[in-house]
Amino acid sequence: MISKFRFLSVFALGFLFLALGQSASAQVMEPRDGVYDKVTTPSRRVVPYPGIREADVMWQRRIWRVIDLREKMNQYMYYPFEITNGRKNLITIIKEGIEKGELRPYDPVYDDFTVPLTQQQALSIGSDTIFYTDYRPYEPYEEFDTFRYQPLDYSSIKKFQVKEDWVFEKSRSVMETRIIGICPVREVRDPQTGEYRGEQPMYWIYFPELRRKMANEEVYNRFNNIAQQITYDDAFMKRLFSSYIYKEDNVYDRKIKDYMKNGMEALLENEDIKDKIRNYEHDLWEQ
Repeated sequence: MISKFRFLSVFALGFLFLALGQSASAQVMEPRDGVYDKVTTPSRRVVPYPGIREADVMWQRRIWRVIDLREKMNQYMYYPFEITNGRKNLITIIKEGIEKGELRPYDPVYDDFTVPLTQQQALSIGSDTIFYTDYRPYEPYEEFDTFRYQPLDYSSIKKFQVKEDWVFEKSRSVMETRIIGICPVREVRDPQTGEYRGEQPMYWIYFPELRRKMANEEVYNRFNNIAQQITYDDAFMKRLFSSYIYKEDNVYDRKIKDYMKNGMEALLENEDIKDKIRNYEHDLWEQ
């Protein structure tokens, strides 16, 4: 009887220690980088554009812009190269969308989205095969030709081309700006010497399709208030970027640099196009 009682006591103590151990382990908390869980941005949906009827369009103009990521106002699109505090740069968002099949890339030569590229074609743009001469570290010590694969350096993407329409809609009496497409542009350099060779547009992305991804991706708030969350979609809708015009629709389909060879003249032409758009809207209210 006594031995049975001792056995039950030992069993009870063992069970008690096991329960205490589980209770202690249950108190271990999962670390959280912040004072609250962010639920607003990951669950956001795209706010659709107001509908526009063809009969309500009084005036329309198409222009093409360049967003230079080296400008201070645009650096939130260029950095960070690695995911930091949940933030990504713009090309990472686009690349992930292509990899997951959420975005369809189009041939950069045709900005009317009629020539789609495959996922492999788009993601291989900018990669290269470098041929070079190497030496055998063992006998016979001789030279031999070989090659290595060099993937695209995404930090070389320092510009984005933007295609957009400006429309005056008479039923609401507003000037609407709608971005139609966006195209990353990379710097091309000699793989051996690093010498600058020019620029290469990579592929066009249909912007309304991209908005669905951008609505869930935060950008760095340069006003130093991280409680006020701003997404890439917010930034583009509010036009929180600096850009310059490199082309407007014209009968010859020419870029500004094709008929304005001087840099200062091209800059003045860019400002003149902006003034024409601005003045059209102002003149409507003076009539």
